[in-house]
Amino acid sequence: MTTYEDMSTRATLEELLRRIGEGDPEAVAALYAEEVDWQLDWPADEHGGAIPWIRYRSVRAEVAEHFREIAVGHVPELASVEVTKILVDGADAVVMGTIVNTARSTGKGYRARFALHVTVENGLVTRHHVYEDSLSVARAFAD
Repeated sequence: MTTYEDMSTRATLEELLRRIGEGDPEAVAALYAEEVDWQLDWPADEHGGAIPWIRYRSVRAEVAEHFREIAVGHVPELASVEVTKILVDGADAVVMGTIVNTARSTGKGYRARFALHVTVENGLVTRHHVYEDSLSVARAFAD
């Protein structure tokens, strides 16, 4: 049975995905709460700073910075995302899919499967946890 909360979560998530696809970091960040539980599945000391967007964030302004850094690090004409599944359970949602990108600094392409777990409260994203094939990303950015 779908609840009102499920519908609100799904609507917010679909809007988030639309905004990410449009590439406007400030519009994306506007869907996040002032404080965000943010996690990427990389050990902070192992990417060596080569991938600037892989770091802890906790506030809305840093969300916009995250998406700006991703854009700067990649060749936009060679990027794509395939969403294969969206699961919604109350305030939580998981998006699964594959990202295809090319590192601007090395010209190397990569394909990475991902799962994005978000929590939506009062129409805003309060949790953003990403689990991805970080090894393929690291290899693309390695000299």
